[in-house]
Amino acid sequence: MPTYDFVCNSCNQRFDVFLTFNEYGKKTVTCTHCGSKDVRRRMTRVRIAKSEESRMDSMADEFSGLEGLENDPQAMGKMMRKMGKEMGEEVPPEFDEVVNRLESGQSPEEIESSLPDLGGGAGGEEDE
Repeated sequence: MPTYDFVCNSCNQRFDVFLTFNEYGKKTVTCTHCGSKDVRRRMTRVRIAKSEESRMDSMADEFSGLEGLENDPQAMGKMMRKMGKEMGEEVPPEFDEVVNRLESGQSPEEIESSLPDLGGGAGGEEDE
């Protein structure tokens, strides 16, 4: 059965309802939080499945001119955010922290010095 998203106009709470195609539009929907019948359907985002190859091609086209990006933290942050979304995978909270800092104008060096554990102890050359 499909799940439909609704918002209650009385208490402003979101809730899901399982309805068959035959029930949709015929069955009265009530808010699961307050019982009100004053509800509206909430339109959700549509996800389009892309192959990994298609995502990589899209990113390659968009980010082909990356020279000079290291001197523009805000552009770098914007590019990283877009790449994160394009990959379609969950990213760790640290990713968002770094991107937010870049978008606010902080340099990669400043971010790296203020978040020393960001690399996760990958065993870089400096450790030896």
